[in-house]
Amino acid sequence: MRGIKNIFWVVWRVWFYVLMAIPILIMFPFLVASILTESGYPYFFKMARIWSKFILFGMGFYYKIDKDQALEPDKSYMFVANHTSMVDIMLMLVTIRKPFVFVGKQELSKIPLFGFFYKRTCILVDRTSSRSKHGVFERAQKRINQGLSICIFPEGGVPDDESVLLDSFKDGAFRLAIDHQLPIVPITFGDNKKRFSYTFFSGSPGVLRVKVHTFIATEGKTMIDKNSLKDECWKLIHAQLLAFEKKK
Repeated sequence: MRGIKNIFWVVWRVWFYVLMAIPILIMFPFLVASILTESGYPYFFKMARIWSKFILFGMGFYYKIDKDQALEPDKSYMFVANHTSMVDIMLMLVTIRKPFVFVGKQELSKIPLFGFFYKRTCILVDRTSSRSKHGVFERAQKRINQGLSICIFPEGGVPDDESVLLDSFKDGAFRLAIDHQLPIVPITFGDNKKRFSYTFFSGSPGVLRVKVHTFIATEGKTMIDKNSLKDECWKLIHAQLLAFEKKK
């Protein structure tokens, strides 16, 4: 039985990368055209959402999204969520319809095909370089001025310890939110780790639960309030993860 499961997991994991490639290859000319100019990004974002839905449904995932508050079309936001899986990117794209830009780690740009577009549309950061981290603020300012929102996974990566439900948050998302007075939108992904973690021989098709929490205001806040905002956001997502655990 264990051998059959391992075969399933190998085929299923390979299938994930096949699904990533198929829509990129089909839409390649349109994707390239959409990133040639900054004004084309909203069109790229729409195609990225189609790509995400194709992968999630192709993997046998279906999502349930519960939103406490609606986004305003003419506002920019800071989206933050827990990070446990590669499907976090796809699930974020289908959860939020308003165009946003990911701030993500540089290593993902090495993935064939995906990396080509990732490094041209996301704000990349080298976590070992203070110069790179500073550059994030300048590039984020440019995107916000274009009317886009920003998305950051504030844990700074997936926790190394599998027993960690939610790692501590880095400052970056909250510094940016205060600097640009962006409302913070906390989002909890309840099942991504169980369904498709970074552990190769694991996972299964099924539901992906999403909770979009009430926004946290930053209007009038200063860097003195950074830690309190960070703690408030962490506690909100952590409490929801515990609630999801009880409802399994």
